[in-house]
Amino acid sequence: MNDPGHALITITQRPDTVFSHGQGAWLTDESGKRHLDLVQGWAVNSLGHSPALITQALLAQSQRLLNPSPAYYNRPLLDLAGRLVELSCFDRVFLASSGAEANEAAVKLARRWGSRRRGGAHEIIGFEQAFHGRTLAMMSASGKPGWGEIYAPMPTGFTKARLNDIASVERAMTLHTAAVMIELVQGEAGVVVADPGFARELRALTAERGVLLIADEVQTGIGRCGHAFAYEHFGIEPDVMTLAKGLGGGVPLAALLCKEEFNCFAPGDQGGTFCGNPLMAAVGLAVVNEVCREDFLAGVRERAAQLSAGLQAIARDHGLVGERGLGLLRALVLPTNVAAEVVAAAQALEPVGLLLNAPRPHLIRLMPALNISPAEMDEGLALLRRALGDVLR
Repeated sequence: MNDPGHALITITQRPDTVFSHGQGAWLTDESGKRHLDLVQGWAVNSLGHSPALITQALLAQSQRLLNPSPAYYNRPLLDLAGRLVELSCFDRVFLASSGAEANEAAVKLARRWGSRRRGGAHEIIGFEQAFHGRTLAMMSASGKPGWGEIYAPMPTGFTKARLNDIASVERAMTLHTAAVMIELVQGEAGVVVADPGFARELRALTAERGVLLIADEVQTGIGRCGHAFAYEHFGIEPDVMTLAKGLGGGVPLAALLCKEEFNCFAPGDQGGTFCGNPLMAAVGLAVVNEVCREDFLAGVRERAAQLSAGLQAIARDHGLVGERGLGLLRALVLPTNVAAEVVAAAQALEPVGLLLNAPRPHLIRLMPALNISPAEMDEGLALLRRALGDVLR
């Protein structure tokens, strides 16, 4: 088969499938084959593919105002910021377009605050195996093995500790430390969940040392873990938080949130051509108002329990290591490095395929739409069983 991506710069290995349209939990390719999608754009499509709510928000806003420039207020920008403040422990919001951009802004904020309040403190402590984005600075902030060599020389000022090891954080702290940046669930590392006790210790340590605690909730925020924000599950309040992915429900939208005392950018310090544009903000407001209703979040927790129980049963029946995760961000741990084969076998199933993600050679990650139905969840688990059977036989 001819390569359909021959005109694209090579950035990843893709199957030859070309998808043409999607609805809810399902994607359809150009041949007409349907695929149950348990990836959903890496936890982006919180309401599934092509939800009417987003279509309506885009249409209505596109007929009113697209982008007056970030030099002026617009109503969706103000309304979305206000809604995020109402839902969270934060007081201020900056809207951006991607998780990496929001995380960059968080580091800028921490360094601006450190320069003003902590005698020039600028170092950011991150965690081994963490993932914060693909800009040069966020690759330095991440703990993904090998990322320090691809585009050397890399930005400096980023040190690493070990998740769930508070002593390693203490050792990494110096007078130059401005912030600790953490994913409470490390998605790219294979859905590794922080221990609640560690999260509380980290919050106490950073408060004691006068260091900012930044929660990267790019993947976990906006209902993914069964609450509006994952930090609620851990019983802590960060000083700064970033959001993206599910915030826009499929469109490019991200946010940086902070408490009032850390609102330290001077005019001109931070910005961006598309930051806070009303088209994306209108979509984000519609998504947040839908997902962050308590009855909707209760449904997420029900589906999460269903998925967890189904994965545990699969692990028992196939002799796998087990499953883990929080809410509808979960991983199935395989006994050998066959995750890529399972992903390929799942997509090749007939008459319908199944879309999965393998963040590590021995891990399958599942990130279904937050409104997936019980029947669709059962169908996905049954398809996963078939794919595992095909590979493990």
